[in-house]
This record gives sequence, C-alpha cells and structure tokens, in this order.
Amino acid sequence: MISFPNAKINLGLHITEKRPDGYHNLETVFYPIPLEDALEIHPLLNANGRSFAFHPSGLEIAGRVEDNLVVKAYLLLKDTFELPPINIHLFKHIPSGAGMGGGSSDAAFMLKLLNERFSLQLTVEQLEDYAAILGADCAFFIRNKPTFASGIGNVFSPIDLSLSGYQLIVIKPHVFVSTRDAFSKITPQQPKFALQEVIKRPVNEWKEYLVNDFEASVFPQFPVIREIKEELYRQGAIYAAMSGSGSSVFGLFAPEVTLPEGNTCYQLTL
Repeated sequence: MISFPNAKINLGLHITEKRPDGYHNLETVFYPIPLEDALEIHPLLNANGRSFAFHPSGLEIAGRVEDNLVVKAYLLLKDTFELPPINIHLFKHIPSGAGMGGGSSDAAFMLKLLNERFSLQLTVEQLEDYAAILGADCAFFIRNKPTFASGIGNVFSPIDLSLSGYQLIVIKPHVFVSTRDAFSKITPQQPKFALQEVIKRPVNEWKEYLVNDFEASVFPQFPVIREIKEELYRQGAIYAAMSGSGSSVFGLFAPEVTLPEGNTCYQLTL
C-alpha cells in the first residue's frame, strides 16, 4: 500500500508564554499544502529476525534509521498490535528543517497506513492520540484540515478557511535553523491582534496583521531568509512569511497572476 504524506505551512505564529516545563505555548494556523512525500509498505519476506527494513530515497534523510519518525510510528503500533515484519519505502520530496512538518506528516500517514493495511480499527481520535506521542504537530496530519493550534502546538480547533485557487511558491534556502536556538532568542508576548480573528480577514490584508514571531529572531541570524520574503513581495505575492521556525518561506499569489520565473523550489496551486 502507498500513501502520499503532505506538507503544511504556518499562517501566523505567536509565541505567547514560556511554560514551567520549559516548553512554550503558541498560537498558529496549520494549513495543508500539496507538496508530498511517498510512503509505501509491504510484507518483509525472509525477515531473518528483523521487524522491518527501511528503504529511503529522494532527498537525504539525516540521522539514525531508528530515530526516523516513520520507523517510530511502526514500532509504536507494534508494541500494541501483532504487526508482521514490513518493508518501508520512503521517498522524500518535502525538505527537512523547513518548518513544513514533513517528518511529522510521514509519521501520521504511517499510522493511518498501518491502520488500514492491517485492519486495526483505530478511530480518528485514537490515531491522534498515538500521533501525539510521536510529536506535538503529528496529530494535525491525521485529519489534515486547516486547524488553529494552541498549547505547544498540540491543542487543535478546526477553522473554516480555504485558499483554494491561490498559487503558492515555497522556497527553501540552503541554511539550517535550529528550532531550539530560535526559541531561545524569542521573547514571549501576547499578540497585538488575535490570530483567530486575523485569519478571517481578506488575504490581501494579512500582510499588515498576520505575523510569525520567529521572524524577529531568525532574520538577523539568516538575512537570506528575510531577503527571500522581501523578494516574494516584490514579485507580487499577496502574503509572504516564514513557515514555522524556518527556514522555508512561502508566498501566496492570486489565481490570475503569472508566477515569477527563476530558481524557486516549489510552485503549487492550492
């Protein structure tokens, strides 16, 4: 069986307070976009004592195999259900370290794939619970619909939002932004404008009200990210912002606009 885990962008991101446990409370809107990996599973024959075999391809996947969220998702369910040994094929198209949730999406789609393939009969709510164990934003990709997220990015409320027809450019520069460092350089504060109200405004007003707090700490460290955002506006974007803690930047363009040519990473229609 095969599935296609998709990325997300953050529409606004406010860091509202630091918690006693060291984490930060935040507010953001997760919006799914049609930039996809490919994930396939099938039985592992002649396992020779192995639980799985992992076959990565596409963009480079850093780190140890056992630390990959797809593998962790399989092992998590294997602890509860008698899952047979499987081959896992993961083709990476969503760049890592981009603030687009590629790893989290892979994990959530793995849970859904295993649930369907082996008839585990897990409900959506149960899948969300398992996904939350793997990462704060993993559970978003279970329902995979526009969502207002709060808490540490793990408390979800559905929102009525459609960007259907808008064109999207996503650019991922060759820089790595440490999420830990980004948080360490930010001063939590209550937003000037409530995100749940701002998101209801027309898209052509978002530039003035919809803010990603991480930009204030990331742009001075990585001016190229700020320059990409500014260039997207020069090229006619209605709204542009960094996604998550970076390093990708996206620009929304009107349906009738001819997208600028050049060295862009991804051009999509929502």
